[in-house]
Amino acid sequence: MTIFSRIINGEIPSYKVAETDRFYAFLDINPLTKGHTLVIPKLEEPEADYIFDLDDQLLADMMVFAKQVAKGMKQTINCQRIGVAVLGMEVPHVHIHLIPLQKETDMLFSNPKLQLTAEEMAEIANSIAIAIDGEE
Repeated sequence: MTIFSRIINGEIPSYKVAETDRFYAFLDINPLTKGHTLVIPKLEEPEADYIFDLDDQLLADMMVFAKQVAKGMKQTINCQRIGVAVLGMEVPHVHIHLIPLQKETDMLFSNPKLQLTAEEMAEIANSIAIAIDGEE
């Protein structure tokens, strides 16, 4: 079981921004920029760890969910765009990074990670969640 599965199951706390019966979005605890969010599918065992191993419909639906999350992020985070990255090397569970950008170099994973307080993280997650709920 991956750390993301444990987050989905509520065994590990997270800063949730959105959830459906099939997907979960939450703040990255080591963000590159304020609002850096992860989007993951709620997978049955065995878990897929490579995005292009997902069936076409699940992949398409995940991208539509990510788009809704990105729209909420754009409404609440001061940024030019929301960047999308699929690396998937650090956790063996399919995931998409949504990263608020002012410039392309904001998306370099070698950049130092932000150190935000629990209060800041909760405030960011809540503001994104409210924006997403307003879109529906």
